[in-house]
Amino acid sequence: MNENYSILLLFLMPLAAFLYASVGHGGASSYIVLLTLFGFAPAEVRPAALVLNIGVSAISFYTFYRKCDFPYKLFFTLVMFSIPAAYWGGTFTLDVKIYQKVLGVLLLLPISRLFNLFKVKEGNPVPRNFILMAFLAFTIGFVSGIVGIGGGILLSPILILLGWADLKQTAAVSALFILLNSIAGLIGAGITDFSWLPHFELIIPFTLIGGIVGGYLGANRYSPPAMKYALAIVLTVASIKFLL
Repeated sequence: MNENYSILLLFLMPLAAFLYASVGHGGASSYIVLLTLFGFAPAEVRPAALVLNIGVSAISFYTFYRKCDFPYKLFFTLVMFSIPAAYWGGTFTLDVKIYQKVLGVLLLLPISRLFNLFKVKEGNPVPRNFILMAFLAFTIGFVSGIVGIGGGILLSPILILLGWADLKQTAAVSALFILLNSIAGLIGAGITDFSWLPHFELIIPFTLIGGIVGGYLGANRYSPPAMKYALAIVLTVASIKFLL
């Protein structure tokens, strides 16, 4: 990778971290895309993206946790079923491209809702039913394991559409959800086999700074409408990446 590309990457990675951290996500899918486009080998990209995902999601969780009434029961129910399902999903060898395109299409529903492209009557959230929570958590975890994502991009719109958490609670739950899944993924990938990317010692602090700024603004400065549109933008980017 030449020097001009290095400078551009040092701009794009913090920008991705800023956008994702502002809504409680880690940004691993964007890191993977960027590092791949800049010529890094797949074996190097995945652990590097997970390391960055852990750092950014931890920052995002800390900033949003301090600003909301964290729904512990909801979170632990989700994690209890999603993490084993993600591990199981990761053992399958299926056509990932098909699943990515399906996810890209499915994300269009919450995107259209967040952008107010169609009207839905507000209020009357779906009651938190243990069986429903377990089913959704297992499904999100399993699909995430197959596709190779943290799962926050699927979890966030579901929590909002069902009315189980407000925007800041959703951001905090998603961030911790992603953090734990990323740690498990890094362990599964083999920490001892981690390959240090060229210029990674610069990429890490720049990306974390982007995450710190994004997490702070999302938790302290963004109004609910601003957070809603920021999340819609993140989901739109993810949908485009899955479809293409």
